[in-house]
Amino acid sequence: MTMILSHPHVAARTPLAAALLGCVEWMSGDECHDLDDAGLVAGLGRRLRAAGLPVDRLALHLRTLHPEILGRTLAWSPNSSVEIYDRSHGIETSTDFVHSPARFVMDHGEPLDVRLDRREARNWTLIDVYRDRGLVDMMVRPLNTTDGPVSAVTFCTARPGGFTASERVAIERIVPALRNLCELRTLRKVELTLLDTYVGPITAQRILGGRIRRGQVETLEAALLLCDLRGFTAWSGAQPCAQVIAMLNGYFDRVVPAITDAGGEVVKFMGDAVLAFFHHEDAAAACAAAHDAAQAALGNLAGGIGGVAVEAGIALHYGEVSYGNIGSGRRMDFTVIGRDVNLISRIQSVCADGGHPLLASPRFAGLLPDARAASIGPSQLKGFADPVELFRLPVG
Repeated sequence: MTMILSHPHVAARTPLAAALLGCVEWMSGDECHDLDDAGLVAGLGRRLRAAGLPVDRLALHLRTLHPEILGRTLAWSPNSSVEIYDRSHGIETSTDFVHSPARFVMDHGEPLDVRLDRREARNWTLIDVYRDRGLVDMMVRPLNTTDGPVSAVTFCTARPGGFTASERVAIERIVPALRNLCELRTLRKVELTLLDTYVGPITAQRILGGRIRRGQVETLEAALLLCDLRGFTAWSGAQPCAQVIAMLNGYFDRVVPAITDAGGEVVKFMGDAVLAFFHHEDAAAACAAAHDAAQAALGNLAGGIGGVAVEAGIALHYGEVSYGNIGSGRRMDFTVIGRDVNLISRIQSVCADGGHPLLASPRFAGLLPDARAASIGPSQLKGFADPVELFRLPVG
């Protein structure tokens, strides 16, 4: 292993220098901008080969901020499809990753060269994208970001003798441009990931579209779903905090995918309650999607959580909501408000008081074909002058 510093002088007027300048210009141009990450690594690999560099394996190890994924590896070889691996959190403790040159470079932020044809370098080839490829020489370079985790790029050759000194210098020339390009792409992905994680994909698109000012609210009709875990307050008061959090996460793991798989979007978590909406051009389709999500959520909860039996009640309604920004100054919440949001909250109270697993408003029940809805009679809901007839929906 040898630490490598960039060469301070590179010939500027050679065919190789011209080809590398073309690579840098390509990375900053429109064609590259429109490519996905796989297209980027494949396009760069082909251009390096065309420039005469013996690159037999090119890999990007891109770190990100994601609740489930530590980063992504994209690996290219000539005449092969790009391999893509999403690396889950926890891989950093695995044997393969601990002995990875990419891990060393990302941890230390320093360049690293490894001669893979030497016995002492055997452990450095354990990671899947380098194993059993006859690689001889590897250049690993950090892709340092302005603020955030360090990514890495590896250039490998199978040519006996490895890279020449001039080839190393040539490769060094393109690394700064590649770093800048990957940083911009990574920041964009982090932006989308964080917005999707905390506000949902539909709301994220509105925010990225510029709807970030207080009072920017639109009115839309949607099916609303409110799921609440029964008896949680009393149960959680007698449990350690870690167990309460584990229970909540297990509960959300069963309810949220049921909502998103049916095309809904979670608006917010309210303690142990989940509020979601389903917006379609067709009202009946929105109600059908919300009903499917409710059935799936209750089915997912039927087996309990961590050996603990749980029950939940779900309220369903179709109505008009105001969807957009409310808040103060620079602290905003993108949410839904309105009379119909209040109504579904009151329907949920009837679910809890009466032990009903699934209740719907008259409008929702009327839009749901073949639902076999059964009236439970009128209910006096807090904040509403007139009683509202509610309908019990069968579960399963």
